Amino acid sequence: MPKQNLIAAFLLSLSLSSNAARATDLEVLHWWTSGSEAEALGELKKMLKNKTDYQWKDFSVVGGGGQNALKVLKSRVLAGKMPAAVQLKGPAIQEWGKYLTRMDSIANEEKWTSMIPASVAGGMQVEGHWTAVPVNVHRVNWVWMHAGLFKKLGATMPQSIDELFALAERAQKEGIRPFAHGGEPWQDMTAFEEILLASQGPEFFQQFAQLKPEALQSDKLKHTFDWMRRYSDLLPKNRKGMSWDKASKEVIEGKALMQFMGDWAKGEITMAGKTPGVDVLCLAMPGSGQAFIYNVDSFAFFDTQSDVTKKGQLKLASLILSREFQEPFNKKKGSIPARVDLDMKGFDSCAQASMETFRKGTLLPSIAHHMALPSKQVTAIQDLVSEHLNSRMTSEEAMRKLKAAINASR
Repeated sequence: MPKQNLIAAFLLSLSLSSNAARATDLEVLHWWTSGSEAEALGELKKMLKNKTDYQWKDFSVVGGGGQNALKVLKSRVLAGKMPAAVQLKGPAIQEWGKYLTRMDSIANEEKWTSMIPASVAGGMQVEGHWTAVPVNVHRVNWVWMHAGLFKKLGATMPQSIDELFALAERAQKEGIRPFAHGGEPWQDMTAFEEILLASQGPEFFQQFAQLKPEALQSDKLKHTFDWMRRYSDLLPKNRKGMSWDKASKEVIEGKALMQFMGDWAKGEITMAGKTPGVDVLCLAMPGSGQAFIYNVDSFAFFDTQSDVTKKGQLKLASLILSREFQEPFNKKKGSIPARVDLDMKGFDSCAQASMETFRKGTLLPSIAHHMALPSKQVTAIQDLVSEHLNSRMTSEEAMRKLKAAINASR
């Protein structure tokens, strides 16, 4: 064979072997980039590598509470270059439904409906077909409190939002920073929905989450904005651009007394070598009772038209719902398993309390974390809430602007 033909054949073999390697890559788009999030996700990457012949190809997008990642996803889909799996949740799964792979074969084989609650399973399906799998369940309406500072104040545990704010204002008078709070709009929205639930109750929360006109015009909404103003007066001024995990670190290190944040904050507590429920106390937002604002993280699988990729997607989905993954992942992430048939004995006291309420309490889809409304409407509400919190806008003006913003987003 002539030399040039040998070279050509050699180059072709390299190309084919390279393509074969790339064929077994599963590109995964996600926004888990904090320390505890990345460590938790490492469990899945490791399992995919050790238990299958596929490799995880990481595609992480920082910031925006997932909104930045969704913008990247849109550009990729328009270009016809869809990732194999994408971190999606809530109505967004339905919005992207026509692009998603049907996973019914593995769902029926492994009997997913017997291990996942109907309230969660319904969100994973498009027109009755499984297109996504839940990774975990987060409870949003938590307050995290530094145990040492709380003890120093000699206070009793607050049982209502009034008592909670009285404690915060007392802490401020004694030179203790009442709240840690970052500078991202989604953090403002998280605080808003916690305060909304605690001050106005689950029934009004549901009405607001459904954008009922009577809720948007009610005194209860005005009072919620009044509470938000009281909250803003207790926040540090130099928080612009601060990420949620840095705010959590302030509570962990005793630089602030409390933080309103979902239980993903527990991942940061654990990673810092502290014990949730001991070093940093966890209490359901006082006044929210047995209500559980849920945020379910999940991965949806996009139809890339590749049979090799589809086989990999089924394997990845199976791994995500396996006992071997659900337990270590959720311990590191701070969440509870999406499967209700798992034993919680190995989890910390905060997680055990969370699972008990999840099984028995009033379940409310998170507005802030895109479980209740389409992204466009969430963004409209979030922008207004953030504008109000970071200005001297009155409650009445906030209500007028919110109504206009929601109408524009419909």
